[in-house]
Amino acid sequence: MGLMVATKAFFKLLTNRDLSASFEDFANGKLTVPAAIEAPAATPAASPKKPKANPTPARSDAISLLAALQREARLLDLVNESLDGYTDAQIGGAARDVLRDTRAVLERMFALQPLTDAQDGQSVETPAKFDPAEYRLTGNVSGDAPFNGTLTHHGWQATRCEVPKYNGSGSAALVIAPIELEIK
Repeated sequence: MGLMVATKAFFKLLTNRDLSASFEDFANGKLTVPAAIEAPAATPAASPKKPKANPTPARSDAISLLAALQREARLLDLVNESLDGYTDAQIGGAARDVLRDTRAVLERMFALQPLTDAQDGQSVETPAKFDPAEYRLTGNVSGDAPFNGTLTHHGWQATRCEVPKYNGSGSAALVIAPIELEIK
């Protein structure tokens, strides 16, 4: 999947609670059938109802990812900081630590790997039948595959997806980072 597609998907899931919940159900293999098309249930007298257990509060994996990036790398603090009063050297120094720690979080959760071992600038040929999610063709694209071109980006793929499961309260499901107070 291209970086732009992944970024768009990330922010769509981050900002749309219903879409995020349905994606989480899909990702966990819990697709539900709408009540209007479910098979008729057994007669009520035949199956006693069990008391409902308190389910784990719903929280988007996107929020859990942002929370980890903030907690371990302070990414949101850097992104939301006004950079007007800082020199380029100060910004670079702060970004170095944040980027290092962000990489560690992404490696732990997703084990990112390049889609190809080829280096930027090398000539690369697509397979005759290629997945457009794996190759973004730019420039003078005409004719049929295979296409031959100059590699401008090696692409990325996740080799796992292990976002921590949320176990907090429902009222705090959208909290990315708590308020921090130093008591004296």
